[in-house]
Amino acid sequence: MSIDLSSAAWFKSSRSASRDTCVEIAHLEGGMVGVRDSKDPMGPALVFSPAEWDAFTAGLQSRGLSSPE
Repeated sequence: MSIDLSSAAWFKSSRSASRDTCVEIAHLEGGMVGVRDSKDPMGPALVFSPAEWDAFTAGLQSRGLSSPE
């Protein structure tokens, strides 16, 4: 599956402040979520289905970590 990320609105967590070592998130069509390295915005991105993203963020929360949103 190929998803066009050219018009994605990428953002960092409000908790990232001005750090350069962050991931960026984009909400995509169909509930998909894109994740990329903020240091390499033209590099590759991971794309998660809604169920995969929910499982990922639930795993973070169960470990006492913050969600990237």
